[in-house]
Amino acid sequence: MDIAALVVWKRLSAQTPWVSALLSLSDIHVRSVTERAVAAVHETAPRGEAARKGRAIMWELPGFRTGDALASAVLTAAAPTRMAVYDRRVQHALDCLGLALTRAPGRYGRYMRLLDDLLQHGGARAAGWTARDIDTALYWAGGNPDQAPPSRSA
Repeated sequence: MDIAALVVWKRLSAQTPWVSALLSLSDIHVRSVTERAVAAVHETAPRGEAARKGRAIMWELPGFRTGDALASAVLTAAAPTRMAVYDRRVQHALDCLGLALTRAPGRYGRYMRLLDDLLQHGGARAAGWTARDIDTALYWAGGNPDQAPPSRSA
């Protein structure tokens, strides 16, 4: 049920085949997988490594094998002061800022390392900020990636 709430929050379709596959799993199985993922993101390992481990565990569930948006939302709900949400708006903002983040496997762990770098090099401006604060700023800066930017006419 908690994952279903995140699906609605991310505005994903609940009519896709993976939703049926996920809902057909036993609650015990889903809880076992998510319990291990939650433990991984709370580990004292560096944030990027913890994110990579948690994301790899979430891959075991239907609907979490491609893309990082929903998995990152689940992991962020589990560790809101440590993790951050990744989605296409964030990717668009990163692209616009010239910050490379490819689709290669391990993207969520690399994303969290990138956010750590931003926090570390942000100086006084980043004091008190969390990875979640940066992802929120990137989300809003990213706008609608499907919409063409306004034309600049002289």
